[in-house]
Amino acid sequence: MSRSRRKEAESHLRFLRIELREMALMLKDENLLPEAGEIRALYSQLEALLMVVEGIKKKKSPIFPASGHRTELPKTA
Repeated sequence: MSRSRRKEAESHLRFLRIELREMALMLKDENLLPEAGEIRALYSQLEALLMVVEGIKKKKSPIFPASGHRTELPKTA
C-alpha cells in the first residue's frame, strides 16, 4: 500500500475510533441510542476506508433515459 493510502486509511481509522468511542460512552453512561444520521455517517466512513484499503474507485451509477414510454413487442399473426 502506498504511503498516501496508508495515511488516508489512518485518518479514517482515527475518526472512526473517536466516533465509536463516543457512541459507546453514550450507550453505557446515558443509555442513549445514537441517531440514525450518525450511524449512516459512520457506515459511509467505513465504506470509504474499505475503498482506500482495497484501492477500488467508486463506480458511477448508470444513467437511464427518463422517458415514460413503454416499448411494445410487435404482434405476430
